[in-house]
Amino acid sequence: MDVVGVSKRLSYVLRHRPDSVGIALDEAGWVDVDVLLAALAAHGTPLTRGDLDRVVAGNDKRRFAYDPGGTRIRASQGHSVPVALGYAAESPPAVLFHGTPVRHLPSILTEGLRPGRRHAVHLSPDEATARTVGERRGRAAVLRVDAAGLAATGAVFTRSANGVWLVDAVPPAFLAVLDG
Repeated sequence: MDVVGVSKRLSYVLRHRPDSVGIALDEAGWVDVDVLLAALAAHGTPLTRGDLDRVVAGNDKRRFAYDPGGTRIRASQGHSVPVALGYAAESPPAVLFHGTPVRHLPSILTEGLRPGRRHAVHLSPDEATARTVGERRGRAAVLRVDAAGLAATGAVFTRSANGVWLVDAVPPAFLAVLDG
């Protein structure tokens, strides 16, 4: 089994296109594991429950989560389809980070960070993680986010099951380029 390939397929299905395999996510992004496995098999990606468990447990970014009973699965964040993940508002640490390809810096410094096709802006708790995220699509720039200052304006922060901080947007005044 190609764990990386299966992880990418699951991300696509559970974050963006559940309809591509004929499933529907509930309002919180969950789908029954057996329904998902049957749909994937019917669309060319046969997996056992053990295979799925290995992908979920082995994903270094913990992109997927089972419900407490282990009968449903969802992506932890990053959806472009409507879901209400139900994460509680939390006070963020004073500083968070965002990694992005250098080519995006001019627009970010003008417009701030926006969610694009996703539901929220994703922020990392440390510079190293932000750099890794930013390098996925080219040379990375790392931005320092004044999370405490932004929270003081009333911005609501939540944290996903895998530790990614989420916020609706980050205006340019709360950003500083560390490098890039």
